[in-house]
This record gives sequence, C-alpha cells and structure tokens, in this order.
Amino acid sequence: MRITILDALTVCQNDLDFDELKNIADLTVYDDTKPAEVAERAHDSEIILTNKVCIGKNEIDLLPQLKYIGVLATGYNNVDTAYAREKGITVTNIPAYSTDSVAQMVFAHILNVTNDVAHYVSENRKGRWASSPQFCYADSTMHELSGKCFGVVGLGNIGMKVASIANAFGMRVCAVTSKSRENLPGYIGKCDLKTLFSSCDVISLHCPLTDKTSGMVCKELLSCSSPDLILVNTGRGPLVVEQDVADALNNRQLAAYCADVLSVEPPSATNPLLSAPNVYLTPHIAWATFEARQRLRDIAVNNVADYIAGKRVNVVN
Repeated sequence: MRITILDALTVCQNDLDFDELKNIADLTVYDDTKPAEVAERAHDSEIILTNKVCIGKNEIDLLPQLKYIGVLATGYNNVDTAYAREKGITVTNIPAYSTDSVAQMVFAHILNVTNDVAHYVSENRKGRWASSPQFCYADSTMHELSGKCFGVVGLGNIGMKVASIANAFGMRVCAVTSKSRENLPGYIGKCDLKTLFSSCDVISLHCPLTDKTSGMVCKELLSCSSPDLILVNTGRGPLVVEQDVADALNNRQLAAYCADVLSVEPPSATNPLLSAPNVYLTPHIAWATFEARQRLRDIAVNNVADYIAGKRVNVVN
C-alpha cells in the first residue's frame, strides 16, 4: 500500500515527522504540493494525506487507486467529500486536537492589547526603561479583564474552553449558541448576536463558516458595539467583512481587531486590515503549538492504521 503526504511542512515544521507510517506502508512525503502536481505525485497512491492542498472532483478522477483521503486538520472544506463518497473513498479529519492551543492564542492576543505588552518590550529594547528618571514609566492605559463582559460566538470545544478561561479571569460571560440554557454552565448567559455586540467589552468568534455566518460581522453589527470593544477572530477569516472592520478601526468605532485568520491566506498586499490601526495579526498559527501538532500527527497516524485494519474512525463523509 502506498501513502503520499502532499504538504507535510506546516504540520512537521522540521521538529516532527510521519516516519511511523513507514511501518505500515510505502510512504512518500512532500513539504508542499501545487495543484498541478497532485495527480503526478499521488497517481498510484491508495492513501493521501493533505493539510491544505485541495482534492476536488478533478483530482479524484485523476487518482484511480485512491481509497482514502486523510485531512491533516479539523476543517475539511478543501476536499469534495460528497464526490469522494460517490467514488467509495473514505475521508477522515483530526477533531479537537488544537482546543487548548487556540484558546491560549485568544488570550495571548487579548492580554497583548489590554497590557500593551509588545509596545513596552519594543520600547525597552530601544533603551527607554534604562533612561527613565523613575523606576517605571507608562504611556498607555492598561485595563483589567476582571469584571468586564466577554462574549463568545459559538460554543464548540474551543468556544467552551475560551469561555471557561474568561470566567477564570473574573469576566462575565455571555454567548451566541445553539445550545439550550439548560445545557450551559451557570456562568454563561445566552443572548442574540446584536445584544452580544452592544453589551460586551471583548468578543471572540468560534462559530463555523456557513452561508449564514459568512460576513456576519459587518458595518451594521459593529455600529451597535462600544468603541472600546476588542474583537478576536481565530475562527475563519470570512466571518467578518474585512473592509467594514478596517473602517470601524479607522473611525475609532472599534478599539482593536485581533485575528489569526483572514479571508484570503496569505493576504493580498491590498487587504485593508494590513494598514488599519490597532490590528494585531498572527499568520494562522493558533493551532500550531508543538503539542497540538504532535497530537495531530498521532491522530492522523492512528486514523490511517485503523483504516488499514478495517476500522472507520473520524470519518467525515
């Protein structure tokens, strides 16, 4: 049996490998694969693993040996799962491997904004503290999280983890969620999206990207919010209308936008968020701690081993 990994670099990052798969199959690993290279590289593979390389109808039709597609991520919108099912091809994903890592990044962003960490580190490297006439200096207003209102949009694994951390900080937590009030922890209140934006000091987006949620955060919704709102998006870039967010920041209708995701990645140089004030961007790395990538790798290997053994685990189609 032949296994081809199309884009291992983002997962492995030179500190992990998939060598364990060599014990169960003939393994070929590529750091990255362009769309035009998929058919040539995987033409005789029964199993392919992909992180972001798209496997659509055209690719599937060019891979006659293909029986299994393992997505090296939780989201699997880069694979035509319906057509794969039609062709008898199993598709699996990696669920819930990065919950703690993403939640950690959410608060890394929030604490950077509320405590202005990067600013002071940068100033001190320039020698500002060393030349200060007093034992400390401050040129920005810092804020406590305790007592503030924290809003969560979507209470899946990550949203629930983020809500629990906000609660631990002493924040009041409310959420937009399909869960009933009876199924929520006592510290989480339930409200609608407009109420969330009109009442919260910090909002974190954790809902899936659907036709209903695409462009959900727009000019109309942002007009309801406080100009002191910190908006965090580690979910999906298209949950927000990026031009509307940039306009709100430019017009001081929004305090900060912290994001690990954009609508197009890598972004165009003309993306309005790149030049807007108080935008804090990380390059889609909230999931990518060593521990989370190791967990992803281990689950991916187990998914393949279970498939070969005749078991169906983490199948999404």
